[in-house]
Amino acid sequence: MKKMINNINLSEPLFKPVAKKLLIKNGTVIDAYAEKEFESDILIINGVIEKIAQSIKAEKGCEVIDAKGMYISAGFFDMHVHLREPGYEQAENIVSGTNAAMSGGITGLAAMANTTPCVDNKFILKDIQSRSKELLVTVHQIPAVTIKREGKVLAEMTELAENGALAFSDDGNGIQSSETMKGALEYAKMFGTPILVHPEDHSFTEGVMNESFTSTELGMSYIPAIAESINIARDIEIARYVDGKVHFQHVSAKESVELIRKAKKEKLKITCEVTPHHFSLTDDKVRTFSTDYKMNPPLRTQEDVDAIHKALKDGIIDVIATDHAPHPSEKKNVEFDFAPFGVLGLETMFSAGITYLVKPKKLSLMEFLKKITVNPRKILNLEPDLLKKGRTAEITIFDQNKKWKVDRRKLKSLSLNTCFHDDTHYGKVLYTINNGKIFKA
Repeated sequence: MKKMINNINLSEPLFKPVAKKLLIKNGTVIDAYAEKEFESDILIINGVIEKIAQSIKAEKGCEVIDAKGMYISAGFFDMHVHLREPGYEQAENIVSGTNAAMSGGITGLAAMANTTPCVDNKFILKDIQSRSKELLVTVHQIPAVTIKREGKVLAEMTELAENGALAFSDDGNGIQSSETMKGALEYAKMFGTPILVHPEDHSFTEGVMNESFTSTELGMSYIPAIAESINIARDIEIARYVDGKVHFQHVSAKESVELIRKAKKEKLKITCEVTPHHFSLTDDKVRTFSTDYKMNPPLRTQEDVDAIHKALKDGIIDVIATDHAPHPSEKKNVEFDFAPFGVLGLETMFSAGITYLVKPKKLSLMEFLKKITVNPRKILNLEPDLLKKGRTAEITIFDQNKKWKVDRRKLKSLSLNTCFHDDTHYGKVLYTINNGKIFKA
């Protein structure tokens, strides 16, 4: 079934071409790469930044965006997304997913390999790359570490790297074999790419929520924090041994944060990310029995959230990424025990950060933007310095004070499973520009 909003088919692209000459006037540029904030105009010609300066005059035939009271930033980047194509297009597809992304100010993303068939060879990788051309959002398909993500036999990593792989991940599955993880890191080291690790010891993970007082009180099966941290401890040691690059996805527990903190002090090549739901919500939400609060790793305790806030401020957590995991309503609208894990995130990553981190002064706006623009690009060996002459205009314009109510029915994703439905958020993206295309909210 196609999801429609105001008679718009969300399986069709929602952007339009950028005008030949586009002038963004009166805005405040916030450059997280240079760590500078200044008043400026930006002139874009044929989709490329021509000039960044004050008081640029609009030439004849030039389209003008008045950005007074708005911020102009490098486009946001989400390095952990499930686009569900191929194989699960009733939940999301490349077009609907990128529609959702650009609605959230995201100009680039990394898509995970847990599709059907799995992205574990160059033919599927190249097919998805071809499907992603001509879109506003740049899609970087991350292939699997192992064949079928089974954690046993390594994929043809050399061939995949030669065909554009920026990293490798079995996301959705934790690699259980230490030998396999060691081999993967040794191969990835040859290309200078990281392994994006789903940190989970599957022998602990038969539950549906966090192990806590809440799970005991509700009588629900649980997933302990050690299911995550024990895998992180192992992979830190393997990374030390191999001198390889490991990026830990969706870190959720205090114990995990402390292990990563120690590894970073030792200058190991370790980076990590946290999701908006893990820095804003606790497992107390499960008392509602809404499956919108069922995700893996599960929502943890306030103590874990506090540890995440501190690690974000200290720079121990490098990146904020969504783990955008759409599911159709018929899959989610069942008993909590039987619903799949996962929530939407592309359209609320920015506003959740403003609402739960910037407004409460957990992070400055500059610190927050660095975690959704500069750092993910650096980790994936992409150019992080975007706001300069000669670069393709990859820009997000936003109002950090604008309030809006999250309504699952109005989101651009084909699915509805947001954990922020009916919440009031601060921070609204107004324009997203990339690849010679523009989206206006």
